[in-house]
Amino acid sequence: MSRKAKQHTKEFKLNAIAYRKEHPDLTQVQCAKNLGIGVSTLARWEAQFRDSNGDIPARGSGNYASDEAKEIARLKRELRDAQDALDVLKKAIGILGND
Repeated sequence: MSRKAKQHTKEFKLNAIAYRKEHPDLTQVQCAKNLGIGVSTLARWEAQFRDSNGDIPARGSGNYASDEAKEIARLKRELRDAQDALDVLKKAIGILGND
């Protein structure tokens, strides 16, 4: 059975950190349990929050740093697919040419 990682929104992450700050009487484990997330997940978000001066870096669809990076990745995929198709055609020509 495969397990797909759940993606939380930036808003949820910030709310989770705010919840932790609003409940100093609760441990990190209790806060994580109340929020339905793992302790390591909450700890990572808190570290990111501290390291990013009060913000959490959010990754968008495809996890690309910019539109240019997304376009480069698309072009690389397209090139790889075209090269694979060319390899198949070359093999087919080689097989048919030997008959």
